[in-house]
Amino acid sequence: MVEYAKYELKNVCSRLSSGKSISSKMISEEGRYPVYGGNGLRGYTDHSNFSGDCAIIGRQGAFCGNVRYFSGEAYMTEHAVVVCANNLNNTHYLAYLLSTMNLGRLSGQSAQPGLSVKTLGIQEIMLPSIEYQNKVVALLSSLDEKIAVNNNINDNLQQQAELLYHERFETVDRDKLPVGWRIVRLGDVATISKKSFNPAKEPEMLLEHYSIPAFDEAHFPVFEPSTAIKSNKFIVDDSCFMISKLNPTTKRVWKPYCLTENAVCSTEFIVYKAKSQEITDFLYSVIDSDSFSDFMCSHVTGSTGSRQRTTPSDTLAFELVLPNAEEIAEYQGIVSPMLEQIKCNAIENDRLKRLRDSLLPKLMSGEIDVSGIQL
Repeated sequence: MVEYAKYELKNVCSRLSSGKSISSKMISEEGRYPVYGGNGLRGYTDHSNFSGDCAIIGRQGAFCGNVRYFSGEAYMTEHAVVVCANNLNNTHYLAYLLSTMNLGRLSGQSAQPGLSVKTLGIQEIMLPSIEYQNKVVALLSSLDEKIAVNNNINDNLQQQAELLYHERFETVDRDKLPVGWRIVRLGDVATISKKSFNPAKEPEMLLEHYSIPAFDEAHFPVFEPSTAIKSNKFIVDDSCFMISKLNPTTKRVWKPYCLTENAVCSTEFIVYKAKSQEITDFLYSVIDSDSFSDFMCSHVTGSTGSRQRTTPSDTLAFELVLPNAEEIAEYQGIVSPMLEQIKCNAIENDRLKRLRDSLLPKLMSGEIDVSGIQL
């Protein structure tokens, strides 16, 4: 039986403090070190203020109380609380434990909005021996490492597909196109689907929901009952491909997996269907291209700093190079298996995350003996 001892969080930490402020001018999409704030990764910079491993707790913002484990060198802002265990405990174990504690509930217990370090410090936690902590971390981190590997593979496959499209079709001289190639508008080869789902008029069912937050968090749909959804959605199927019209400077392109027959997406997505299904994956690459992203950004409504949107009908005027059928078939012969592998890896990651999340509270409480776990 696992034995636990009770502590206040501050008494098992070698560090429990916020980072330091940093000018937004110092943060960019490039840089040597990641910058972490209250909502997670903010960007990159060329200097750091932390090196080692820690739990990062968001103390302000939409993800207040969110916990992530970090190992490496980074810049931690004043909106991120850095938690490092002392030499009698395992920092990674502490991160797992803190992630189960719903720390966001504590945000209203201080004079200022958000989590205070003082409030965090007095939270009571139960810890087993360092040996047991290490065993738990070895098990859970093996799942996290596999998830990270799959994510890296997917990123690499996505980049390969984007590069292949760019080299074959975006760099071609439009004044000297090969025989059978032509310039068309997106509206010549694709339509915008607006088939709507009204949750208020449908019986309760489990929906496969493709939302903006779901894309940003895990690139995987959320499964939720129709009664939990308060606004109309677009119906999608596996012949669709879509891009977010909201703030298009942040590119969100998705080919839905359609794991069920009840797939819907946020109306913040523009849902396309190829007029000829034989070119669906080619057209997915079109809307995933930098040139299409630039086109969307140049056709937004709303002032700078607001919730800008691209008008869906405007995107149909985008001009693209349409190769002959043989060239498209050859291209899709390479890219379609990549997209299928991305889907398979995303499905596996969802399974691994659910396994990890089901094990986590039971391992933290000692309900499950680490030595008895078989994966």
